[in-house]
Amino acid sequence: MTMDFTTLFTEPLFYKVLIGVSLIGSLSGVVGTYAFLRRKSLVSDAVSHSVLPGICVGFLYSGTKDPSWLIAGSLLTGLISVWFIDYLVRTTKLSEDTAIAFSATFFFALGSVLLSVVISGDNPEKNGLKDYLFGKAATLSFRDIRFFIYGGLSIGLLILAFFRQFKILAFNPDFAGTVGINRRATEFLLSVLTVLTVSLGIQAVGVVLMSALIIGPAATARYWTDNFGKMLLLAGATGWLASSLGVFVSGLQENMPTGPWVVSFLFLFVMISLVAAPKKGWISLWKKRRENRRRMESENVLKACYQLQESGKVSVTAKDLLEKRAFEPAALYRILRLLEARGMIERSGRNYRLTEKGSAEAARVVRLHRLWELYLAKRMNFREDHLHGSAETVEHLLTPEIEAELLRELDFPEADPHNKQIPYE
Repeated sequence: MTMDFTTLFTEPLFYKVLIGVSLIGSLSGVVGTYAFLRRKSLVSDAVSHSVLPGICVGFLYSGTKDPSWLIAGSLLTGLISVWFIDYLVRTTKLSEDTAIAFSATFFFALGSVLLSVVISGDNPEKNGLKDYLFGKAATLSFRDIRFFIYGGLSIGLLILAFFRQFKILAFNPDFAGTVGINRRATEFLLSVLTVLTVSLGIQAVGVVLMSALIIGPAATARYWTDNFGKMLLLAGATGWLASSLGVFVSGLQENMPTGPWVVSFLFLFVMISLVAAPKKGWISLWKKRRENRRRMESENVLKACYQLQESGKVSVTAKDLLEKRAFEPAALYRILRLLEARGMIERSGRNYRLTEKGSAEAARVVRLHRLWELYLAKRMNFREDHLHGSAETVEHLLTPEIEAELLRELDFPEADPHNKQIPYE
């Protein structure tokens, strides 16, 4: 049965679920940032699969769906899986990804067996446990929400209290020991926070999909900022937004699972970031590559004009440039128009000549080319016939600082290895 917007916003259940799931989403984004930066994202996937047997053990022991017992059981098996992965990596020849895959499948298989035992039993409290596989936020009770709030506050306070230690561990774990940080204890605490976050969230999002809620917000945030603090905030906000939208959409249809919708919105946010992030997105990277290609093509045309003028030509034609260098004709005419628009060359009929601005830029490129050739010959002992190819590439990459260092290193030389003059003006 579908539900319209007005009815949905008047339902107390909707706000209960919204508070619980959005809180879990925020926590997952923050905690997942540390796993993401430490390249431990796959561990969160193993943890999310390993809590299923813990839930079953907690239920079999207590006979109820009391969240304190379920979370205690999932915390236990989650930490065992983390230890198991570390043990396999340290004591066997298995790689980390192999150990993670083995641990995740083993614990999930064990959980599935225990879940079958629970479901086949006669305990009336068993109803709803199967929803832990894919999550069903509508089954959350006010007692569950209270646990989310208490657990969330505890996780948040621990992150604030150990913010410096966690930050150092995320970026430079080898440095942690030199500043008095107990690396193993700090890593264990981070593992506890990760497992606890997963344990809190599986009822809403599900065992199968919880790892996406840990990884997705951090992956999204990483595309938009290089600042650690901002990344934490952005990851938390992304987790909150995806969770809120997932609750809203799933609430419009009766018996619609929340977890898949939350993960679907996370996937959408990740894809938007991949495409549209201002510095690291595909569009931005494509623009940078295009600009770099045009800059290199422009510098090559200017250099060819300069070299032709060195040979005595006051002005050059497109044919001269094509004979001098293997340009694509269409690309050459495009670059000539671009250079003319920028005031670096001037055209008279079919003839082109460098302007004062263009001559200065062309001299700079030629100077870098010849300085690099001389450096390779004098300092790297390159053969003369191996100099040109390297300089053709490196000339576009040398910064003013490197140029100044080359000039000091070579003592402001007058000619390159081919006895061609190095222009300084």
